[in-house]
This record gives sequence, C-alpha cells and structure tokens, in this order.
Amino acid sequence: MTSTLALHTDFPQRDAYGSIAMPVYHTCAYQFDDAQSMTEAFSGRSGMPDYSRVMNPTVTHLEDTVRALTHAKSVTALSSGMAAISNIFLALTAQGKNIVTSAHMFGNTYALLTRTLRRFGVETRIVDMTDVQAVRSAIDDQTACLFLEIVTNPQLEVADVTALGEIARNHRVPLVADTTFLPFTEFDGEALGIDIQVVSSTKYLSGGATSLGGLIIDYGHYPETERCIKQELLFNLGAYMTPHAAYMQTLGLQTLQVRYRQQSANALRVAQGLSSIPGIQHVGYIGLPSHPQHQLARRLYGPTGGAMVTFDLPDQSSCFRCIDRLRLILRATNLFDIKSLAIHPYSTIYVNYSAAEKAAMDVLPTTIRLSIGLEDPEDIITDIISSLRER
Repeated sequence: MTSTLALHTDFPQRDAYGSIAMPVYHTCAYQFDDAQSMTEAFSGRSGMPDYSRVMNPTVTHLEDTVRALTHAKSVTALSSGMAAISNIFLALTAQGKNIVTSAHMFGNTYALLTRTLRRFGVETRIVDMTDVQAVRSAIDDQTACLFLEIVTNPQLEVADVTALGEIARNHRVPLVADTTFLPFTEFDGEALGIDIQVVSSTKYLSGGATSLGGLIIDYGHYPETERCIKQELLFNLGAYMTPHAAYMQTLGLQTLQVRYRQQSANALRVAQGLSSIPGIQHVGYIGLPSHPQHQLARRLYGPTGGAMVTFDLPDQSSCFRCIDRLRLILRATNLFDIKSLAIHPYSTIYVNYSAAEKAAMDVLPTTIRLSIGLEDPEDIITDIISSLRER
C-alpha cells in the first residue's frame, strides 16, 4: 500500500499533455482569467497557486503524496530540514515561552534552541528525555512544546516517545519529533503520540543527495499551528521548497522503501562486522542487540535500525588517520545518501562548541559517524579495516 501510494497519488490537476510524471513548474507567477479568480486563489479558497513563494503545483504534489503516506492533516514542504524546524518553533513559541528538550540532538538544532531563539525571549529547558519524571517536572503553563529526535544524532539515544506523548497530552502541549533518522513510511507517528513531525527530506527522500528540503507533517491536533504556518510564516519567511527540489524528492520518494530496506540491511551488516574488529572500542547502532534501547526502538519503529552507524577509536588522532585513509567511503557531511559517508562530528558539526559544551551533549572526540549507502557491505567493512591498519 505504501509503495503504491508513493507512485500513484493523484496530481492536483490533470496535466495538459497527459504526463504520467508531475511536471516541474518552473514559474514564479500564474495568470488568472478574472479578478474574482485572483481573489479566490489569494484567499486560499480555490486551491489554485497564486505565487510560487507560497504555493507551486510541483511542491503541492510532493506534499499531497507525503500526506497520503502519513495520513497527516497537513504537510508543508520547505527549503531544508532546518527551515522545517525553525518554522515549527516560530509557529509554536513566543516571548516568555519555553521548549522542553534534550541536550542530545543535531548541532544546528541545538544552536537554534539555545542561542538563536534565546535572543527572542524563548527559554530552552534541557532534560534527560529518557527520564519521564524529569520531563514531567520541566513542563509548566508557559511550555510551548516538547521536542526530541526519535533517534538522536550522533548519540543514538532512543527515548520512549509513547510515554512522552502521554505526558504532552496531559499537559496539553504538542509533542514535536524530528523523525529524520527513520523514514516516516516505517512507523505510524500519530499512533505513537507524535503531534507534529519535522523531517529533513534532504536525507532519505532525495534519493542520493540530489536536493535540499524539509517537511512539517502535522496531524492536526493543534489547528492554530497549521494556520500560523500556512497563513503567516510561508508568506513572511520565504522558506518554501523550490519546484525542482520537490520534483527530485518526489522521484526519490517513489523508490524510498526499496532503497531504505537495503541501506538498513547494509548498516546492520556493517555494524556487526565492525563489532569484531580489533582497535574499535565501541560500535553504536540501534539494530544491534547490544544497544541499550534496542528493544524499545524495535517496539516503537519496527525491525529496521536506520542507516547510521558510529564507532569509537582510542582518540581524535586515530579518528583522523582512519578517515584520511578511507578509499571507498566518502569524507562528507550528510546522512542517508546512497553512497557511504564518514565524518568526525566533534571537529566538524560541533566545531564551534566548547569542549565543555560538547561533553554536556555527549559528543565525543573518539567517535566517527558513518552513513551507510548501497555499496556491498563487505566492501564498506574492508575499507574501514584497511583504514585502521598501521602503515
């Protein structure tokens, strides 16, 4: 059913030439037959695009496809994952409000919360999201939302999102989850208690790092949030996805499940292989039974463990030597490309944080992060083994 919907969600309107692929509408403006038609479009009553900064048929088709796959009330496609995150926070917060979240998250998200939003009077309350009592105690009548990554990057922590959803409902605040780590086709976000998902569609959806994008997947439990995004922020912030990016990501979405299943299988094999290599001190992967939240992750998100693996070496110098010697795996930032990638998060993504801040976030100088692609997993393992040999 999921694969069928990804291929056969109807276009907003039938193409004039009968194209079976949604055309790329590379246009800024649209002609109307009369003034009343313009009024209907600008008011949102007709469903017709008025200007491509806020609505475009190619982007709308991607949004409609994601909405069909997730059963969401509303989907908004934006220019990047960070645009999706910043837009949802701006929709939910105001001066004097607070966000309850974790220190375990992607570096730029952490900076947005603790630095950028702080300048506008929004407080960030850092708690252990695996401690439900700590989360409960941090919420008050000024809490705008709970926010977490379903699997944290790069710490690979999994909190019980169903328990957090219950806490959020009891306090009448939305649970916002960054679900980029696992494709939204692999689990039912709303059933788990998530009110709003944010996704970097740059990752799995783009189908090989072809385009930047972000998604806000809103289940409609807080209608004022959708109104703010659709009627205010899209117009005032200008972060809407481009039609070409939407076209590329629609193509990627059509093969997402096939690619993801192979990538996650490859990641499991790589994680298993790395676990037996001398010199590697720790391997992180939620699909390994040794992961402390392995069973929780399986219960929440199903049998696959994603395509991100971490491993630790004795020190930062060892990590640099390993990365420099890689021949197959690319030295690049990004996640869930079809090609395998390696990065040292401590010295790159988190380079502008102090050593104390990185320690508080459990970002270690000994960790290498791998994004596992579609290569033969034995070739990936061989590349890492070769990179670790003394020369």
